[in-house]
Amino acid sequence: MSLLPLFDLSLRGRAATPGLEFVRPDGSLASFTFGELDARSDLLVRLLLARGLKTGDRLAFFLQNRVEVIDLWLAGAKLGLIIVPVNVLYRERELRHILTDSAPTAVVTSRDLAAFIPAGVPVWDVDALSAESVGQPAGRVAVPADADTPMSLIYTSGTTGASKGAVLTQGNFATNALALVTGWGITAADRFLCALPLFHVHGLGNGIHCWLLSGCVMRLHERFEHAKAAAWFEDFRPTLFFGVPAMYVRLLELPSEQARAIGARLRLAVSGSAPLPTEVHEKFRQLYGSVILERYGMTETLMNVGNPYEGERRPGTVGLPLPHVAVSIRDEAGAPVADGVTGEVWVKGPNVCAGYWRRPEATAAAWRDGWFRTGDVGVRAADGYITLQGRRSDLIISGGFNIYPREIEELILEQPGLREAVVVGVPDPVRGELPVAYVVVDPAVFDEAAVGARLRTQLASFKLPRAFVRVEALPRTALGKVQKHLLPKWRE
Repeated sequence: MSLLPLFDLSLRGRAATPGLEFVRPDGSLASFTFGELDARSDLLVRLLLARGLKTGDRLAFFLQNRVEVIDLWLAGAKLGLIIVPVNVLYRERELRHILTDSAPTAVVTSRDLAAFIPAGVPVWDVDALSAESVGQPAGRVAVPADADTPMSLIYTSGTTGASKGAVLTQGNFATNALALVTGWGITAADRFLCALPLFHVHGLGNGIHCWLLSGCVMRLHERFEHAKAAAWFEDFRPTLFFGVPAMYVRLLELPSEQARAIGARLRLAVSGSAPLPTEVHEKFRQLYGSVILERYGMTETLMNVGNPYEGERRPGTVGLPLPHVAVSIRDEAGAPVADGVTGEVWVKGPNVCAGYWRRPEATAAAWRDGWFRTGDVGVRAADGYITLQGRRSDLIISGGFNIYPREIEELILEQPGLREAVVVGVPDPVRGELPVAYVVVDPAVFDEAAVGARLRTQLASFKLPRAFVRVEALPRTALGKVQKHLLPKWRE
């Protein structure tokens, strides 16, 4: 299935219904009906055609959240363009790689961000583009598409090397959105607060598509600001919120009475893009009276697994495979392992991308017999719930023993004075590798000796961190994933 018929459930079927509220950086509110959004993208399609774009061409955007991102996405679906979202935190090195690799016709950006675009790359000013589109003839132009039509090149975060462009099709996005809207009971009656960046699949593939398919009203913010979040929730009174763990950690700072009132209205809070510590899951339940639904997806596959909307949302797990996804836990040889045994997570389904853009070797390495090798390490319980233990590349092998960092991180975060923690392997001439914990602490509370003593009672000796390295903050991507390669080097 292509996307436009699904979008039209709202664009045309609810044309007169308020659909979007965008909070401008100055705090003012811009409101649009679904019909107005449809008309805006129609005008943009006409302008893009006049500028020579055609089906299959790439068009990149390097923008903070704003209405024009939605205009570009809808225009891309109508014209059959391949949209390339680019992380606004990227700078010259990352930008040059992505824009050279994807070779877009142009990059749509704003005046404040244009200076970061490498020389020689065509740049279109977003405000000028929007103003010029107003003068185009009205009326829809739409190119036929199907499930295999490429919709976007979305680049992996590149935390361990050069990022790769995942070719996501209209069918990938359609399958994902239909599963989430159905499984999470999202309807036109919902009120969706969105502060996720739209250059990422979390905000774009989940947020924008669930909004358009369901026809609910969405309030879009440029970015998440924890100091303003309480006021946002009080003013908009959302029933639906998608966030990353770092957002939920900040929301734990709200006063209990205010949090309880927000939680009473919040039908569904979803967490993804990075592991949600069990402690945060439980503290949020206690403070808000709302149980976070944690799920698991990735750039190449959109959503794979999720805790059930109706049923147990089990802390520390990512839940059960979504209806359209097959999941298998495999050993190093590619053979399925028994429940309770750790292995690599393999997935198969219509959510999996068509491959990596211009990377046949990387594509061949990631797929085997129709299965996509995620690189994530996990274990399945007898009742089907899946727990992730980190990336395969994060596995620490010390003296022949396998160490999965997340197990240690979860235990560390239960200790007093610990705010954030990540465990990595460092070279050791005798054991090969040793685990070292990088931590963000409350110095008034954190007692390293006491924490070490408690860990010794609960962990095997080879899993004990060799050291606790204090840092002011963990280096993270825009969606909260820790960039381990940017941590300071540890020296004994």
